[in-house]
Amino acid sequence: MPASLVLAGAGKMGGAMLAGWLDAGLDPRATTIIDPVPARAIVDLCAQRGIRLNPTEPEPGAVLVLAIKPQGLEAAAPGLDRLVGPDTVLVSILAGKTIADLRARLPRARAVVRAMPNLPASIGRGATGACASAEVTPAQRDAADTLFAANGTVAWLADEAQIDAVTAVSGSGPAYVFLLVEALAGAGIAAGLEPAVAQALARATVSGAGALLEASEEDAAQLRRNVTSPGGTTAAALDVLMRPDGLAPLLREAVAAAKRRAAELAG
Repeated sequence: MPASLVLAGAGKMGGAMLAGWLDAGLDPRATTIIDPVPARAIVDLCAQRGIRLNPTEPEPGAVLVLAIKPQGLEAAAPGLDRLVGPDTVLVSILAGKTIADLRARLPRARAVVRAMPNLPASIGRGATGACASAEVTPAQRDAADTLFAANGTVAWLADEAQIDAVTAVSGSGPAYVFLLVEALAGAGIAAGLEPAVAQALARATVSGAGALLEASEEDAAQLRRNVTSPGGTTAAALDVLMRPDGLAPLLREAVAAAKRRAAELAG
């Protein structure tokens, strides 16, 4: 964990990440939170753990994490720029804000890590794609990696341009899975199940399949084959889902749409 950390923005995502970092060993006494309207839970956490909350004269940290709303960057930038020291690495999870955007608004920032986490980070099961500017040192990258690893899986990207694809796949991906549960439950109801039964079975099926995928050394394609008996019920369903106009092209179209929108929101 970094020797000191400043977290700008302790909303749902920022607060969730902070909880994971503290559990992983971040020193609360070396942690500062900047949030003009902190939630009661954050106020209580700071009081209980000795975290500095909105100090009058905050000092730069080894890491400055930006977790504010992207539309609030312009107004907050002058105050945040003062929190960038000569050895600070700026870590941003602001959707649509490129490294160039961040440097234009925080001119003291040189070492910058841009990342895209997702909602399951709130329970330590997130997926984060990250990229580092050329100025980020190995030690700074290790510090950022340690922070994101405390919230789940980290994948480092060779090119910042790939962030839009990460946004479309894992950033938005939990919503696709939740929609799958909705659709599967709806199909169960249409097939004659009571709504409560269909919803319970669909939810448990998707969460259980995800747990099996995580626990297994086999990839998703092999696990699919493992549960598909030739000529059986699963094969009949997959004949529909895997046809040329089935699930795979639909997901490709959805991810492409999300990637295009992410590019439109950049800047």
